[in-house]
Amino acid sequence: MSRSALGKGAAVAGVLAFTLFPAYFMLMSAFSEGGATGTGALLPTSFTLEHFRYVLVEAGFLTYLRNSLIVALITVAGSSLVALLAAVAVARFRFRLRTTVLIMVLVVQMVPLEALVIPLFLQVRDLQMLNTLIGLSIVYIALALPFAVWMLRGFVAAVPKEVEEAAYIDGASWPRMFWSVLLPLVAPGLVATAIFSFITAWNEFILAMTFMNQGDKYTVAVGLRQFFGQYTTDWPSVMAASTIITLPVMVFFLFVQRGLVSGLVQGAVKG
Repeated sequence: MSRSALGKGAAVAGVLAFTLFPAYFMLMSAFSEGGATGTGALLPTSFTLEHFRYVLVEAGFLTYLRNSLIVALITVAGSSLVALLAAVAVARFRFRLRTTVLIMVLVVQMVPLEALVIPLFLQVRDLQMLNTLIGLSIVYIALALPFAVWMLRGFVAAVPKEVEEAAYIDGASWPRMFWSVLLPLVAPGLVATAIFSFITAWNEFILAMTFMNQGDKYTVAVGLRQFFGQYTTDWPSVMAASTIITLPVMVFFLFVQRGLVSGLVQGAVKG
């Protein structure tokens, strides 16, 4: 093996080690009896599930998991449906101020989340939807829509109009054409937007902490805060809870990774 190949292999190994070490340290701290953060060891010395039992049973993390799952699923379903219909509208129909609408969607995506916290809080409060999962889900749908619309617009525009016209000639109505022809062709893009919407809703912290002040309404990101005290931090519980939080995202990604890769490549064909 040449020196060039050895150098490339060492560089790849170094990048992988640098990338995977935080996940390794998290898992080792979660499953170690004393917690690796307390001993400073880089190799596991014991194995225990006590940290997970404490987090799930005594700390009430099952409730936070349920809340986050409900919010994430509502966000994925709502943002995917609205974004798909909006993408079809801006990609297929010509109407007044069409370009202005697209620019406004892009501008909204550029606004920092911190600048939207107070206006969103006032709106949710006036609608009497504070401390409700549906209120938080609606806010997440609004945050996910700009990116979802822009991505799905590329997929819809990449579908030749001749395919839709052929369906019309064969006697299909617009709903039948949309369901049987257009939807299967843009499904990879729908999968990609669903992944980003799920991750956004699952990991978001600032809005969840601002809108929820009841313990039984917390999401996993807010629930993780209970292990951080003023003077001490329960690191083994933090690592166990972080492992639990990471698993649903990894499982969801593994199920749809093929659709994500093909969707991103296909969506780049035409914008």
